[in-house]
Amino acid sequence: MEWYLPLIWAAIIAIAVVMYVVMDGFDLGIGILFPFAGSEAERDQMMRSIAPFWDGNETWLVLGGAGLFVVFPGAYAVIMPALYIPIIVMLVSLVFRGVAFEFRTVSRSKTGWSLVFTIGSGLAAFAQGVILGNLIQGVTVANNAFAGGAFDWARPFPVLCGLGVMAGYALLGATWLVMKTEGAVARRAREHAKALLFAVIIFMAAVSVWTPLMQPRIAERWFSVPNILYLWPVPVITAAVAFFAWRWLEHGYDAPPFLAAIVLFLLGYLGLVISNFPYIVPPTLTIWDTAASTPSQIFMLFGTLFLLPIILGYIVMVYWLFRGKVREGESYH
Repeated sequence: MEWYLPLIWAAIIAIAVVMYVVMDGFDLGIGILFPFAGSEAERDQMMRSIAPFWDGNETWLVLGGAGLFVVFPGAYAVIMPALYIPIIVMLVSLVFRGVAFEFRTVSRSKTGWSLVFTIGSGLAAFAQGVILGNLIQGVTVANNAFAGGAFDWARPFPVLCGLGVMAGYALLGATWLVMKTEGAVARRAREHAKALLFAVIIFMAAVSVWTPLMQPRIAERWFSVPNILYLWPVPVITAAVAFFAWRWLEHGYDAPPFLAAIVLFLLGYLGLVISNFPYIVPPTLTIWDTAASTPSQIFMLFGTLFLLPIILGYIVMVYWLFRGKVREGESYH
């Protein structure tokens, strides 16, 4: 096996995951914020702000999952049985959320579908956080196979991560509404974003403290010399971005708070990569341990390199065409 191919594929899957988290995160966050809207008319405005984008955003989830299945089958074979329940909850929630999105626009009574949209968005976000928390905490592996129980995922740390992801997605959704809407929706979203920014920082701090206490290898990665001399800017920059996000929200800026929320996610993601690389199933299996054969990786790589520019081009086109704000009673045409 060529040693660099798993590195290339790890980078591709990592990019797909972060693109999904950021792009589907804000529309999941809008679903989480649905109960806090003032009326169904405001919910209509919130939903119209993501109407051209939400289904395309989920493309990245397909790319990440398919890449894991084909290129790292050893990791897929361990992760799936370890996390069957939260993965199934996530997928079913995304299905119901999509159904609610479409049916709500044509239903005479929107209340029920609004509730389904909220529950689907919240459960999908929570399940993704639980999956993340379990991968950080570690999966029980013996002889390159999952050796734990069906409910190993139901532990305090993954639950904390699930709540943190919900708060983070809600922050992305609130700052998206600040950027993309006007009127009462934007004003309420700005206030929500301030509270959620505080909550996200608390969750990030809790995870940052709990993780090295739970995993000595992660503590050594961050706090040993000379690593700490190179890594200390990560938490400092995170604190600075959070401060500027608050200031921008206070001073009435529209787009900068959303960009700051994205940077917070990217910094958190960078912290996870620093803590766990090269493990794809911490703390046992690396990307080289679980990679497929070289011909399989090369075959998939050619197809992916052909499709990626098409996906990126489509995304750029859609976001450009549907730029601008959604006002009350208006929608994109």
